[in-house]
Amino acid sequence: MNVAPRPSRSKPRGTGAVVLTAGGLLAGFAAAACCALPLLLGALGLGSAWLFGVAAVAAPHRTGILIVGGAALALAAVLWWRQRTAVCEPGAWCAKPGVRVLTLIGLVIGAALLVAGYVYV
Repeated sequence: MNVAPRPSRSKPRGTGAVVLTAGGLLAGFAAAACCALPLLLGALGLGSAWLFGVAAVAAPHRTGILIVGGAALALAAVLWWRQRTAVCEPGAWCAKPGVRVLTLIGLVIGAALLVAGYVYV
């Protein structure tokens, strides 16, 4: 009986943390569009009327957006943390320090937007 060899596990490419962070950022933006972002932009003297369209679409789905965004950011943070110890192929996303820094910044901003979207109803 011939058994095909199992394919070897490929080394991490690092795109999972980036994609999940982008999803968490979008969810945080949608959650904060109704109240928190207009308050912040108004305090800075910037117009926020353009956020009405986003808020009108996102408001009925606020709870789901907060849950999905929180899960995406939590999983992205775990993947980002695990990339520290992973050995990446040269040229992979996780091998680039700029991508790691931008992912961390995205995680922090996404978490702040989700919290602001939850607090300011």
